[in-house]
Amino acid sequence: MKAWQLNQTTELNTNQNPLALVEMPIPVLKKNEILIRVLCCGVCHTELDEIEGRVKAPAYPVVLGHQVIGYVEKLGEGVTLFKKDERVGVAWIGWACGQCHQCKSGNENLCDQFKATGRDLHGGYAEYMNIDERFAFAIPKIFSNEEAAPLLCAGAIGYRSLILTGIQNRDVLGLMGFGASAHIVLKLSKYLFPDSPIIVFARNEEERSFSISLGAIWAGNIGDKPPLNPRAIIDTTPSWKAIVASLQVLQPGGRLVINAIRKESADKSALLDLNYPEHLWMEKEIKSVANITRQDVSMFLKIAAEMRLIPETQVYSFADANKALLDLKHKHVKGAKVISLRRD
Repeated sequence: MKAWQLNQTTELNTNQNPLALVEMPIPVLKKNEILIRVLCCGVCHTELDEIEGRVKAPAYPVVLGHQVIGYVEKLGEGVTLFKKDERVGVAWIGWACGQCHQCKSGNENLCDQFKATGRDLHGGYAEYMNIDERFAFAIPKIFSNEEAAPLLCAGAIGYRSLILTGIQNRDVLGLMGFGASAHIVLKLSKYLFPDSPIIVFARNEEERSFSISLGAIWAGNIGDKPPLNPRAIIDTTPSWKAIVASLQVLQPGGRLVINAIRKESADKSALLDLNYPEHLWMEKEIKSVANITRQDVSMFLKIAAEMRLIPETQVYSFADANKALLDLKHKHVKGAKVISLRRD
C-alpha cells in the first residue's frame, strides 16, 4: 500500500516535503483489530507539531493522520462491533489501557499508556490502517466522508474544550484563533447555548469575516478590546501571546481553556508581560485540554448529527499531502483541510 511517512522531525520553513511517499505492507491484524480502507483523513495542526518536533513519536518512521474515515476491509479474530464494509472513523485516541485509575474514572485521555493515532500508532495518511475495534466509531450517514473527517478531532476536541469552559446559556464565550476547531465550536456553541454572545480574536480579516458570517457578534485582532468581556475563552492558537491576551480580557472568575497539544517556541516578551494582578487575580483560571476520550467523540458525533453540523472543508488529493500541510502552516485557513483518496 501507499503511505505518507514521517522519517524524522524537520523544520517546515525550510523543508517543502516533510513526508515521504512510500510502499508499505498492508497491516497484519491482531486480535480485536479491524483493517480500514481509508477514504480520507483530516489535516490537523498537531501534525505540524509532530513534523517540527514539538510532539515526538516514540519511533520513526511513522504514518501521521488521526481524523480518518474509511470502510472496514477485514476483521481480525474476536471482532464483534463492526462488519465488513461498514463506514468507520478513527480519532486521536488510538488506545488506552482501561484498567488504571484514570481510565476507570472516565479519564482515559489521561491514561499513562495512552496511544495516539498517527503518533504512537500508524495513522490515516495511507491507503490502509488497522485499529482496535473499540477505538473506531460508526459515522452518521448524513455526513459525507470529507465532512465527517474534521469532526473526529477538530470537532471532538472542540466539544471537550467547550464542556471544560463550564459556561451556561447567556455567558459570553470568546474564541482565540479561528481555524478548523474554532469554526466548529462556534456552530456547536450556538446550538447548545443559543443566547450566548460569541466574540472572536483572529489574526487576519478573512478569518474575522468568516466568524461573523457564522454568527459571532464581534471579531477583532489578538489584543483588541472586545465590546464584552468573556466568561470563558477557548484558545486554539499556537501562540504564547494568545494566553496573555486572553487573560487580559477575561471576566473575574473566568476560565481560559487552551486547546493545543503544544505551543510553538515561546515569545519571551509575552511571557514577561504576564503579571499576577492584571492577568491572574480575581480567581481567573487556566485549564489545558489533553487528548480526548471515546465518550467525547461519540457524544459529539451524536450532537453533530442532530444539529446537522457541516464543517467547512478544503479538500486535497492524496498526492498533495505535503501541500496541505504547508498550506496549513503558511496560509490562511478557512475551515478544515482534508486529504481525500476519492473512493466513495
